Amino acid sequence: MTEPEPFWRSKTLGAMTRAEWESLCDGCGRCCLHKLREEETGDLVWTNVACRLLDGDSCRCRNYPARKTYVPDCVKLTAHKVATIDWLPPTCAYRLVAEGRDLPWWHPLVSGDAESVHRAGVSVRGRVVTERDAGALEDHTAAWPGTWPRTARPLPRQRRT
Repeated sequence: MTEPEPFWRSKTLGAMTRAEWESLCDGCGRCCLHKLREEETGDLVWTNVACRLLDGDSCRCRNYPARKTYVPDCVKLTAHKVATIDWLPPTCAYRLVAEGRDLPWWHPLVSGDAESVHRAGVSVRGRVVTERDAGALEDHTAAWPGTWPRTARPLPRQRRT
């Protein structure tokens, strides 16, 4: 008897339950970094400056249920928004599923371990500056949030069909 397909392989983002949707977040914290947009080109520029609500150790929001109260421009992801925004990191499970790709080996839903995202070098743990300490965002540009860490590259056969 074969195991049933995991929900992220068998459902679209729009068909997921709230619990399934929320469990897709790997807790990396990359989406909670401030980003800049080049005026002339429209290009996205990442920074290593964390949202004031991001806990730098757990890489989770300190007040997720009320985050929009404290950070009004915080984006609540939906299946539609995932398909239309360009600033989700390439490692993001929402982005991967929307693109028809599988979750990587370090994702907690695959590994069964919430710390695997940190051990794989995907999370922002130990790599960010707080808003209070940052000063000008332009002084904190960083390429790494928009890339796959070498240690976390997908294993072969990671593309869904």
